[in-house]
Amino acid sequence: MVEADGIILGSPVYFLDVTPEMKAPDRPGRVRVSMANGGLYQRRAGMAVAAVRRSGGMRTIDTMLHFLLVGGMVVPGFPVLGVGREIGDVNRDEEGIGRAREAGKNMAWLIKATEKARKS
Repeated sequence: MVEADGIILGSPVYFLDVTPEMKAPDRPGRVRVSMANGGLYQRRAGMAVAAVRRSGGMRTIDTMLHFLLVGGMVVPGFPVLGVGREIGDVNRDEEGIGRAREAGKNMAWLIKATEKARKS
């Protein structure tokens, strides 16, 4: 993550929030290490993506956004939320797919813009 130009965090919604594995980067020690080293993620592009059955999607997105924002990352637009009941249903969520495409374009634009700004 330290060497990445952009970071996309993604999680299915489990019990109204991110999975335990996704919660691991949010541990206070990792955030403190980033801050103590001049903000390892500062001014990098970040996006949050969640797959939800019914409820907890916004809380899950919020958890991931907090990790991105506390590290000083820049989020280019609204995060992606895919909806489905069964495995694979999110692949048929046309609105979610469209949102994912737009988020990808926004991420690419922001990464190019920040790279250009770093060089100047």
